Amino acid sequence: MTEPLDVVKLQRRLVEFAAARNWQPYHTPKNLVAALSVEASELVEIFQWLTPEESARVMDDPDTAHRVTDEIADVLAYLLQLCAVLGVDPLAALDAKIDRNELRFPAP
Repeated sequence: MTEPLDVVKLQRRLVEFAAARNWQPYHTPKNLVAALSVEASELVEIFQWLTPEESARVMDDPDTAHRVTDEIADVLAYLLQLCAVLGVDPLAALDAKIDRNELRFPAP
């Protein structure tokens, strides 16, 4: 049985992956943000010309679903690496942001 995944373990795996390939010099905040933007754009490209209805069914096609899943993984990988480099806890940041949004946009 495998251990459940968590953000810290995934970040550690990404750091170890980059270290084994001597990529750390390239993993600056600027470069990671640029890579994050590129990967997010590749995700957008999949949906770019779909109708709202087609986009809701994008995971029905196995090939497209695989592309979407891979691009989501790439976006998350770069975001987690950026957080590790900057010392940001992504879950704490999201939790705090939701708190602020609940105050800014109260439910009716």
